[in-house]
Amino acid sequence: MSSPTLILFNAATAAAEHSLPPAARLLAGHPLQTVRNVFSDPSGRFHAGTWTCEPGAWRIEYTEHEFCQLIEGRVRLTDDAGHSTELGPGDALVIPAGFRGVWETLTACRKVYAIFE
Repeated sequence: MSSPTLILFNAATAAAEHSLPPAARLLAGHPLQTVRNVFSDPSGRFHAGTWTCEPGAWRIEYTEHEFCQLIEGRVRLTDDAGHSTELGPGDALVIPAGFRGVWETLTACRKVYAIFE
């Protein structure tokens, strides 16, 4: 059996997927999002890639666990209890499944993510 090949983010040619949050969740702005999913495991439950977003705010409800590290820009996450966390370049966090609140992209941002569904 051969060893799997390493996946390098900077060498990836993953297709860009563009989207906006669903209109019913949109709170402000025009947060155009671009996802480049670099890797998905054979089970389809683990994914990793990069995500960019323009300024705006929308309601979020996580059904998956996500690790992310902000590379550029500023964002604010506010949970349903009203606790806010502002993040900038270099900040990393885990958003656990079940998290509900608001994602606000304050300035155009880029993050690296790893998601487990």
